[in-house]
Amino acid sequence: MSPDTPLQDPSASELELLSFYVGDHEYSVDIMSVREISGWTRTTSLPHSPPFVRGVINLRGTVLPVLDLALRLGLEANEPHERNVVVVVDLDGRTLGLRVDAVSDILSIPASAMQQPPEISADSAGSFLRALTIVDERMVRILDLEAVMPSNDEVAA
Repeated sequence: MSPDTPLQDPSASELELLSFYVGDHEYSVDIMSVREISGWTRTTSLPHSPPFVRGVINLRGTVLPVLDLALRLGLEANEPHERNVVVVVDLDGRTLGLRVDAVSDILSIPASAMQQPPEISADSAGSFLRALTIVDERMVRILDLEAVMPSNDEVAA
């Protein structure tokens, strides 16, 4: 995302977010991109897929790719367990699941509370962030779903 890209619609005074945990880190996504939240289902692996692609699941007759968000963000991953959750997101007609450790909250964040993440390095998890905000003295990272979703080149590699 370029530094000139607005974090949200300028006419919006608040952004509604779904927050969740990946390890000890709290992340969030725009709630308008969330289709549903599903309990963890064992995935079917796909040959030659990148390590962050956990596999696919059958979601009511639809084959849904599931990303291990910890691996995608360059964090230490743990083995999936029954307490994990799949956050099903949709962006421009592309639907996929994000494996997270737990859903935390629904947040209403004033537009004025959004801060641009510092540019540390192009290959760090920072490149997946739209913004940062502080909620009740805790740092919440707002993901850029467009950056998180793998490109066709990444999946084919």
